[in-house]
Amino acid sequence: MTTLLEKAINRVSVLPAKKQNAFARLLLAELDAETQWDASFKSSQHELAMLASAALAEHRQGKTRKMDLRHDI
Repeated sequence: MTTLLEKAINRVSVLPAKKQNAFARLLLAELDAETQWDASFKSSQHELAMLASAALAEHRQGKTRKMDLRHDI
């Protein structure tokens, strides 16, 4: 266990049980979401490669432009 995680667990451990459970649910949900994201990303490599190839082809054909972050978002 890292020092930072140990510090966080020590701080949470002194809270009332209701707040400890809330933190536990939050942490578990985050871990589940991370696992789901990793699985989704891993299973979509072929699709991502196809999209990247299409984007590069459009760029080579001059169909793209540099984004101006002051105006394009």
